[in-house]
Amino acid sequence: MVNKTVKELAEHVGGVVVGDENLEVTGAATLSEAGPGDVSFLANLKYEKDLATTGASVVVAGEAVSATDKTLIHCKDPYYGFMQIVVLLYGHREHEKVGVSPRAGVDPTATIGDNVDIHDFVVVSHDARIGDNTRIYPNCTIGPGTTIGCDCIIYPNVTIYDGCTIGDRVTIHSGSVIGQDGFGYATHDGVHHKIPQIGGVVIEDDVEIGANCAIDRGTLGDTVIGKGCKFSNLIAIGHNTRIGPYSLLVAQVGIAGSVLVGHHCVFGGQVGVVGHIKIGDEVRIGAQAGVINDVADRQAIVGSPSMPITQAKRSLTLLKDLPDFRKKLRELDKSLRQLLKGS
Repeated sequence: MVNKTVKELAEHVGGVVVGDENLEVTGAATLSEAGPGDVSFLANLKYEKDLATTGASVVVAGEAVSATDKTLIHCKDPYYGFMQIVVLLYGHREHEKVGVSPRAGVDPTATIGDNVDIHDFVVVSHDARIGDNTRIYPNCTIGPGTTIGCDCIIYPNVTIYDGCTIGDRVTIHSGSVIGQDGFGYATHDGVHHKIPQIGGVVIEDDVEIGANCAIDRGTLGDTVIGKGCKFSNLIAIGHNTRIGPYSLLVAQVGIAGSVLVGHHCVFGGQVGVVGHIKIGDEVRIGAQAGVINDVADRQAIVGSPSMPITQAKRSLTLLKDLPDFRKKLRELDKSLRQLLKGS
């Protein structure tokens, strides 16, 4: 942690100070948890009322936020500005320099770049390639012929199967498995016969994979995770699926095989997607949605089965009235029967 003045923080993020620019900042916290010396942020105006009660000394906020008794740093994008400040104050996690541990199993045919750290009990198989400045933590397995780029971080207990390609600046968190066989079987006379999965997995640059994720290798071609994608934990990606660049997948998303996902898509928690469909660019899918059909560009969908959010809102509004509708229908049915009986 490095202490900074409000003026220094504002200069770092290109913001404008409203209040005391000489205050010293000694920490960062949320509005509800912040105390004296802390910097906090206000990115959603519905929380503006919390400015009156927060203990923070300075708040990073949008230009629309009015002056209070708190010192403000006005930014066009306060959440991004706050992120930059946290990085300045705290930095990212430091990684211990260990070199190549004598207790790691590195095949003589593997290629290891400069300044690489390979911890205890890592297995680097034959013909694997590890790029410069990459860190591989204990108990990882790097399969034959796999390539890992530069500046990657592979946390403990990650398994990367044979023939996978990992780009530069990729982070893979503990317990994830990359390149296991896809779920491919040919059923003949009631027996399921395994189809060899001869494709691979390509993870492009600047991707972060959460803990305990599983990404199937392709049956024939590759499964591809596009540049800049970010995965939360417990995500399963089926064989030959292609996720477009800069997409965000929240925990417990499951995507079946051969799905094409566009760029800058957002999948909420526990979204399920059937195989062999196309999801367009900049699509937003609400939590627990079940996606069973193609989705056009820039759609926002929710529900199971999923539907456009405007349609879903109308449907949900009607749900609360269904008991009354049922009662009225029964009364109408009874009245109609009496009329018919009278005629």
